[in-house]
Amino acid sequence: MEPIRKGKLIARLAQGPGDMGRVMAFRRAAFPRVAGQEEDAQDALSAHVVVEGEAGMLAYFRVMLFGWGAGLAQGYAARFYDVGPLSGYAKPIAEIGRFCVAPGGVHPDVLRLAWGAMTRIVDEGQAGLLVGSSSFRGAGWEAHRAGLALLAAEFVGPAEHLPGRKAAEVVEYLRLAGPVADRRASLAGLPPLLRTYLGMGGWVSDHAVVDRELDTLHVFTCVEVDRVPRARAASLRAVAG
Repeated sequence: MEPIRKGKLIARLAQGPGDMGRVMAFRRAAFPRVAGQEEDAQDALSAHVVVEGEAGMLAYFRVMLFGWGAGLAQGYAARFYDVGPLSGYAKPIAEIGRFCVAPGGVHPDVLRLAWGAMTRIVDEGQAGLLVGSSSFRGAGWEAHRAGLALLAAEFVGPAEHLPGRKAAEVVEYLRLAGPVADRRASLAGLPPLLRTYLGMGGWVSDHAVVDRELDTLHVFTCVEVDRVPRARAASLRAVAG
């Protein structure tokens, strides 16, 4: 991916040990662990994208590009989900992970640049699916009841593609499905990254995984690239160039 510039901002691939050292420090601040290291086996399989400004690193994500569905078994989501139902998918798949921004929030242009870079990678790789795990902060599902009920009612993916259960502790939130009393409030209770995926026509798994180490609750998320609304796709590609 060639760098993308907007004013004093730049989105580019991390290069070399110096960049990766800064990336890991940025990630450790965003994803503090109870135990273990932030680095994992998927890092060596990934392209690492940073968005920088005059103040330094402002956003980051990594991308693994698999030639077809069977490759997902090497990805991060496969640690927690049985991704076998997608193994026969015939186009490339991009798995996005560790998306994070600088503490305190960032200017919308930073997020636009990050999504523009993601769009360029997806298009250059001719990916048909964009997948990942979207995390709620806090492993207790009760705090996320309204958001999970909205997912169950409106956003669960097609049965033939839904990943199966693999993690030791999951939340079967389909039982929460029903009339949503306050859709706007329920939508606001979803993680911002997940709202973005859903705004692009994305869908989620039928269960959530409890991650006690990171104190999060996460759902498998998938966006079918060809089904992204035309206006949203045009806006993303305008940034991607």
